[in-house]
Amino acid sequence: MFAALKSHAWAYPALEIVHILGIALLLGNLVLLELRVFGKGAALPVKELARLGLSVVLVGFCMAAASGLLMFATQPAELLANRAFTLKILLLTCAACNAAWFHGRGSLDRLDVTAKAQMVVSTVLWVAIVSCGRWIAYR
Repeated sequence: MFAALKSHAWAYPALEIVHILGIALLLGNLVLLELRVFGKGAALPVKELARLGLSVVLVGFCMAAASGLLMFATQPAELLANRAFTLKILLLTCAACNAAWFHGRGSLDRLDVTAKAQMVVSTVLWVAIVSCGRWIAYR
């Protein structure tokens, strides 16, 4: 299967498209939630917006994770030696920990300074993750 990803001219680029669409769904919805946490769209109930967005975030994450794992499987040794890739994985781990902390402490119920800081950290992490992802090809 992984050989097919390497041998078909369209297979790897198609995976990249799925990966990018997944990231767009994930990051776009996180930014919308961050805007709401910072007071934009105050008429929208934050919990309902988060509930709606979370399902789209999960779909986006699954798309990005599945396509990313398939792309990784085509060249694991090269990617593990790539500093941009290893930094991306470290940042993904940080983003997961931040999300667990955000939901674990009930930040949607508080919307306090810590919740706002967590949202900013999340967005910065995801922009850095996307940047590292693009940089992988140039390292």
